Formats: sequence, structure tokens, C-alpha cells
Amino acid sequence: MSRRLPAILLAAAATLSAPFATVAQQLQPLERIAAIVDEDVILRSELDLALRNVVSQYAGRENQLPPQAVLERQVLERLVLVKLQVARARANGIRVTDQEVNQAVASIAQQNQMTVDALRQRLAADGMGFEDFRRSLADEITVQRMRQSYAQRINVSEGEVDAALAQQAVGGRQYHLAHILVAVPEGATAEQIATGQRKIEGILGVIEKGEMDFAAAAVRYSDSPNALEGGDLGWRSLDEIPPAFANQIREMQPGQILGPVRGPSGFQLLLLSEVRDASEAPAMTVTEYHVRHILVRVNDRQDEATAKAKIDTLRARVVGGADFQEVARESSEDNGTRGQGGDLGWFPADAFGPDFGRQVTALADGDISQPFRSEAGWHIIQRVAQREQDVGDLNRRAQVREVIGRRKLEEEYERYLRELRGEAYVVLRAGDRAEEVDGASAPSGG
Repeated sequence: MSRRLPAILLAAAATLSAPFATVAQQLQPLERIAAIVDEDVILRSELDLALRNVVSQYAGRENQLPPQAVLERQVLERLVLVKLQVARARANGIRVTDQEVNQAVASIAQQNQMTVDALRQRLAADGMGFEDFRRSLADEITVQRMRQSYAQRINVSEGEVDAALAQQAVGGRQYHLAHILVAVPEGATAEQIATGQRKIEGILGVIEKGEMDFAAAAVRYSDSPNALEGGDLGWRSLDEIPPAFANQIREMQPGQILGPVRGPSGFQLLLLSEVRDASEAPAMTVTEYHVRHILVRVNDRQDEATAKAKIDTLRARVVGGADFQEVARESSEDNGTRGQGGDLGWFPADAFGPDFGRQVTALADGDISQPFRSEAGWHIIQRVAQREQDVGDLNRRAQVREVIGRRKLEEEYERYLRELRGEAYVVLRAGDRAEEVDGASAPSGG
């Protein structure tokens, strides 16, 4: 199977959304609570399922995982963050319909070259109920939309783009980084700061003595969401590295560790694994798709049922032999593309968001999608063609802007998640911090 399925299972890990009082009334005698998150709960069965997903990804490498209690805490914190983001998204009016979940399930099954029934059987064999999987998928889509809405706050100036292009022109380099984070809450007391500093110094000492390599230490001790990936941050240009670290990293040699460094999240260690010239990086190409679409809006004049019935009729006409462009000119309610027969031109899959992109990538050239829902209304799309497009000089500025924006989004969204977590009432009843919100689980310095 492709990587898509396990990623979804790990990202959302079957989180539920029933209020605490309702869940408590319905619990079976053997069902336990792993965490209380505001007025919601994470069940022990949810945590166990998420743990199985992590362990399965480390098959044959189980010795790289931290002790069970530490692993439970890391996975439980991921579930807590998903729960909090979903709750905030729903409070902000972000909704995912059953139809959208159905479309996502069908797309995942197709990407893994199986039917929906075969996917259901595979999930059952892995110990996951189909409804739990659907809830997990709905939560993942919700979190994606939450992050997209947050991205609208990010601005990249022309000066930032100019500086990045100038840096590339004089021989840009790329840096393969990994990090270990010891989180310190905002407004931390002197004692919390001192505890965090002792912990990060203890971790560094374990690495320097050769008792554990950097990746193993990250898995065992880091508070970062990517701890279970050994803290790997991948290849980054200087534009994608926070300015506070960029100048120091430029002067480092592969294998060197920067830190401990105090940042907005807490104390960090940064490992420079490799360095390469930008010219050695893979060729910058992007897969683009040529797509047409027909839109039927849902609004005050046209309710959900009417819009759905109309899009179903339009799809039946197209599948029955009517020309897609002619039907779009006659009936599409997207005034921007109606005159062009619904033509959206060439674009990368995620240009209109992950939901739209998932529909595009699931089709073959010439295929017509099933009707699917967006915030605007009901769509059908026709994929015309696919191509690999070089990112030339005309597109390089846009790409640099995207890189800088992505780095800024990572910083801002991580700060937002820390605030969200800090404001929440959370009681952990599993892992190495049971019944605690804060704590340390690494060697102390000295």
C-alpha cells in the first residue's frame, strides 16, 4: 500500500468527538479514559490503536522506540492536539460533510488500488473499525482546513523574496537538519526554565558521551511533534530556517550540533546532518493538471438538496455523451469560468486546496468525477491532461515566496498550537506524565 493510509491513521488516530458527559454515560465497564481534554475525552482504546500504528511503522526497528510510558505520552500528546484543533475548527464554523468523507475514502482506496470494501477489510485486519477510520479522516480534513484558514494571515514581502533570490544567485546551499525540543510553556516560571535547561543539557550529554545517537535521543526525549521521526526536518534552504539560527548553521560542519538554544518554544538542539549545493538538489518540477469544472452553488436561493439534484443531473448528461464544455457554458454557476466552458487551466493539485486536489489526482485523463462538495457548492470536474512542468525563472519568484511563507506558517502555527494547548484543561491518565500537564522525562544535566 502507499504511504497515504498509515499517514492518515497516525495523523488522526481515530479521535472521537462526543462530549465528556455523553461518553462517560455510554462507556462499557472495561473502557478507560486516557486523557481529559476540556469537555472531551480520549479513550484508552483510541490511544492503543494509535500506538499500534506507530509500532507497525517501526517493524524491525522496535529498539529505536522510547520506553512504553514515554511513547504513550508522545502519541497521547498528538491526539490531544488533534482533539483541540478539531474543537476550535468546529467552533469557527469549519465543517466536513459525510459526502466529503465518502469522497476522501474512495480516493484513498483508489490510490491504494483497491475497492472501498477491500479497504474496509484491510482496516479490520489492522484492528481499526471502518467508522473509526471515517472519523479519523474527517478530523484530518478538518485540521487541514483549520491550517489553511490560518495560512491566510501569513504575509511575505517583496523585499524578503528579493533577498532570497539574491542569496540563491550567489550559490545557495541546502542543509539537512534534525532537532530536539524541550518545551517550556509561555510565561514559564524561573523553576520551569531551569528544569528545561537541565533537561536539554542532560540530553546533549547523553549524545556527546556516545550513549545514544541524535535520532534515538529525539525519539526518546524530544517534545516536538516529529519526535518519532528522529526529529528530522529534511532539506532546507536558508530561507526556510529561522533567522535566529540561519547564520550559525551556515558556519557549521556536517555532524555538528548547535545548542542548547533558547527559542519561543523552549530549548532546542539542532543537528546539521548534510550540506549540498542547491545545484545538487533534484530538478525543480511540479506536476500540473488541466481541469474543467461545473459548479452548482448552495445559497439562500438554492438549498443543499436542490443543488445536489441539479449536479447529479448535469453529471448524468455529461456521462451520457453531452459535451462537458457545452454543459458548463449552459449550466455552471461559476461566472469566472462559465464562458470558457468551465476551463480552470493548468495548476498543481493543491492549488484549490487538498479536497479539490484529492479529486483531481484520483482521476485518469478524460475521466469525470463524482459530485463533491466544497464551501462554494457542488462540483463535478473533468481531468483533461497531466504534465510535468519545469519551475523556470518566471515561476521561481512564486516558488521562493511559497518557501518563505511555508517557513513562516510553520513558526506561527506552532506558536498557535502552543497557545491552544496552554489554554486547554488537559489531564493525562497514561504515559510518563499521567495526571500532569507539565513534567520532565530526560536525563538531568550536571
